Amino acid sequence: MNASNPGNGGDQPEDTGDQSPLASDDPRNIGDQSEEHNAQARGAEIDLSEEEREEQIKSAAPDGGDIQETPEWPAEESERDAQRTREQEAEGQEAEGQPGSSSRVSVVDESPPRPDPPDGVPDDEYKWHTYKVYPSGRPDAVEFIDLYKAFGRSPILRGLNMGLPEGMVSMILGPSGTGKSVCIKHMVGLLYPDQGDCLVHGKSVPDMTDDDLFDMRKKFGLLFQDGALFGSMNLFDNVAFPLRQHTEKGEDEVEDIVMRRLNEVGLGSALSKLPNELSGGMRKRAGFARALVLEPDIVLFDEPDSGLDPVRTALLGELILEIHRDMMDEAKEKQRDHLPTFCVVTHDIMSARRVADYINVLWKGRIVEAGPAEDMLNSENPFIRQFLSGESQGPLTMD
Repeated sequence: MNASNPGNGGDQPEDTGDQSPLASDDPRNIGDQSEEHNAQARGAEIDLSEEEREEQIKSAAPDGGDIQETPEWPAEESERDAQRTREQEAEGQEAEGQPGSSSRVSVVDESPPRPDPPDGVPDDEYKWHTYKVYPSGRPDAVEFIDLYKAFGRSPILRGLNMGLPEGMVSMILGPSGTGKSVCIKHMVGLLYPDQGDCLVHGKSVPDMTDDDLFDMRKKFGLLFQDGALFGSMNLFDNVAFPLRQHTEKGEDEVEDIVMRRLNEVGLGSALSKLPNELSGGMRKRAGFARALVLEPDIVLFDEPDSGLDPVRTALLGELILEIHRDMMDEAKEKQRDHLPTFCVVTHDIMSARRVADYINVLWKGRIVEAGPAEDMLNSENPFIRQFLSGESQGPLTMD
């Protein structure tokens, strides 16, 4: 008996160099096999009789098992089918709001036909408006539907369709004078559209009664460009003002809430200072604290980086993200009806890159494109590429 070869795990006979002739009935001996057998071994198709075919089936399944003939798909096609199935399942989970995938959706919604330009405006003026909307996978907390607004003979919003996804930090970007701040005033009912509608959590703001409108405004916190603090009140009283005005909370509870918010924005030691004793960045943070004391569902920031140096702008952006994360955790823990939605109106591109989850690019009173920040920052649209890179050459000029 030959010794086993350790290098082969003891399973193969040792090769001694002497090859003994194979028996004629040894299956390894193919020298004397028929041409028909050799063709079959090579995979060639041959004609078999019914008896021969049954005999092969019995030999392949001696225990009586069933043999099913299944088509052989190319490996590449099988992998593509599997990938397509995984993508469809992920998209379905995102559409249902399930936490199946944390990646941002990059599939463009099926868009309606391209809308006509406003009356009296040539098509060429809106040639860079693709109206693409990349889905967020979440319902809109605020939605503008074909909204028009003009001041005298100056049209501002000219058929605006825009959404702010719930539970995200959204940004409205666009050149100066294109209607960004006008959007905020429509959300809170300070302005009414000439045509179209603005919805907050599915309810039409223009159709609300005065009582409903006042209640709806409590859902909002608003940070104005300059903080908009009362000059005759110290910092504590400025932040406490919404609680004293709109709630019946006792002073102890008011103090707890105010101190919590002031500490969050780093102003816990400046309670007695008046607004004119604060720097511009401190006034912004004080306005932020005041916007949060009523625990709003929607917080609006009207150019919060205006007048700030780059470092403090970056710090304010980090503060916005940090507080949004804390509010998201709190809303989920308390199982609130709506997740906190932040909307930042700005034309600062670095803030958009640091802070935004979702971006709406507004120009000439309409949305050029909208979608998750990743999609928008990689957009091929010439206007968006020019605006987000700050280039002088492109569709946007001084006109």
